Amino acid sequence: MSSDYIPFSPPSIGADEIDEVVDTLHSDWLTTGPKTRRFETEFRDYLQAPGALALNSCTAGLHLSLASLGIGEGDEVITTPMTFAATANVIEHVGARVVLADVQPDTLNIDPDQVAAKVTARTRAIMPVHYAGHPADMDEIDAIAEQHGLYVIEDAAHALPAAYRGQPIGSRNHLTAFSFYATKNMTTAEGGMLTGPTEVLDQARNLSLHGMSREAWRRYEQGGTWKYDIVAPGFKYNMTDIQAALGIHQLRRLAGFHQRRLEIVRQYNEAFSAQGLLAVPEQRPYVSHAWHLYVLRLVTDRVAVTRDQVISELQQRNIATSVHFIPIHLHSFYAGKYGFAPEDFPVALDSYQRMLSLPLNPRLTDTEIGRVIDAVVDVVSAGQYRMAA
Repeated sequence: MSSDYIPFSPPSIGADEIDEVVDTLHSDWLTTGPKTRRFETEFRDYLQAPGALALNSCTAGLHLSLASLGIGEGDEVITTPMTFAATANVIEHVGARVVLADVQPDTLNIDPDQVAAKVTARTRAIMPVHYAGHPADMDEIDAIAEQHGLYVIEDAAHALPAAYRGQPIGSRNHLTAFSFYATKNMTTAEGGMLTGPTEVLDQARNLSLHGMSREAWRRYEQGGTWKYDIVAPGFKYNMTDIQAALGIHQLRRLAGFHQRRLEIVRQYNEAFSAQGLLAVPEQRPYVSHAWHLYVLRLVTDRVAVTRDQVISELQQRNIATSVHFIPIHLHSFYAGKYGFAPEDFPVALDSYQRMLSLPLNPRLTDTEIGRVIDAVVDVVSAGQYRMAA
């Protein structure tokens, strides 16, 4: 057994990123300024998006989306139980009601049929999550939204670079929030980007800086004025130039990162599909998958070991894993407030009980990939043999 630890998703930071950060530290501007604007422009152009706003997190992007659209008390927002809590938390933050719709068994994305069944007179928006990097069924979701006059806000924390029917996620006329957290496909350590219509982003930009009419960079530049107005009670959600310095070069390396992820996924799929003991992630033919996560599900009627036992065994072999996610309706706050029972969303519940995420990052070597594959097959196959005995 190797003593070398295989981490789950470490960042890939190169010399260009470091040099750009050092250049920023030597400059006259550290917080939101010229490099943040440069990063926004390059990100917008990369996705062919209408506009882009750099922020301190994807959560900020989702929150600003709801606030900028005037969604609040008495409104309902439909989203998925198979997501990180931030997706639901921002709905709570604006005073709206969280409405959950179960997921599809193959992609684990929100099920449009379930969404349609949850629309009421109070529904204002649908918030799909592109789970693990696989785009949700946007044509169907858009059709529901158009029929009922609803907004669509895309949680694309996993979805860079992903595309739906040839169109990059983030390029549609929806507000779409991306994450640059340290484990994501590209990183600014902490950070995010909101893309969408420029007129809504202008409102979101003001809200992201305390609701100020003039940002600090423009106030303190040569010829600037100290005067400003608070036009709304905003938030502190801006990205810094130090973060943007990382993002500028991470974006340029994204294609290479993605190519390596595809190579790792191919090796995983080939190995695990042959066993018949594990359900590998699905990819529908009309999407480009970002492969932020590689989520396996145990075929429980053929395997005796539990998900938690597999994770424990892999930990003992110095292989990191995770679970994405504990569904929203199982958390005590949401179960208590809304009266959710575990079986209310059976597809999400069943998948959660069987799933684990394997290491997937550009720094994985072929040797490490082989170790992960051998360990998973060994642990799961041993469970099969015990059951047969």
